Amino acid sequence: MLKLSRKTLIQLIVVASVLLLSYSLIHLKNPLQKTFKPQLSLASLLKREMGGIIFYHRNMAEKETLQSAVDSLRSRLFDSREIYLENTRLKSLLGFKQKSGLRLVPARIIARSPDSWSSSATIDKGKYNGIRRGMVLISPRGLLGRVVECSDNTSKILLINDPSLGVSSIVQRSRQEGLVNGTLGSTLIMRYLPKDADIISGDLIVTSGLSQTYPKGLLVGRVITIGSDLSGLNRYAIIKPAVDCSAVEELLVIIP
Repeated sequence: MLKLSRKTLIQLIVVASVLLLSYSLIHLKNPLQKTFKPQLSLASLLKREMGGIIFYHRNMAEKETLQSAVDSLRSRLFDSREIYLENTRLKSLLGFKQKSGLRLVPARIIARSPDSWSSSATIDKGKYNGIRRGMVLISPRGLLGRVVECSDNTSKILLINDPSLGVSSIVQRSRQEGLVNGTLGSTLIMRYLPKDADIISGDLIVTSGLSQTYPKGLLVGRVITIGSDLSGLNRYAIIKPAVDCSAVEELLVIIP
């Protein structure tokens, strides 16, 4: 009989043990999976939820960072837009000033009246800039108002839509004369027109130059409606002003 060495015997035992263990694991795989399936499912669920929480907080931090960057860019874009619009308005004022032939001082509205019974504002120019009470305010679009008070560095102005401001005006086409007043709204009213006044919707209204306050020919607005007063003896015209007083930020003061 063949006699095996001790080393060879040990190797045979190890190989046999490995084969037996592999066979046992193959047959025990399904029972083990069934036995520990709930625990394995719970572990997978916990792992997934923990991962979700970790990723959620990471994503939230990234979102906040991105949102901050977006807000910063929007703010810079808004500032750039405001600068562009201001430059456009100032360029328009400068071009009008150079073409008009009038002595004009540019000014900016820095405050508006909070009450509802007047349409007044404050500009950033005063006596030191040559501004005086009674001077007329215009924009490239037309008549805007008049200076009513002056201090050294600022002035109070009345805008053309203030009811206390009366402007002697004429119909540009027919030369019919009337008095234009404000209404505190978005329209003006031209009063004291005779019953047979030659005025129609669409007519342009300009300053008459019959008073020393307002130079002749400044555009006041355009007629949109015509009516008769209660007596039936006079007519009136509702006018859309050439300048939107509520949107004005910069203007020009005429220096006589």
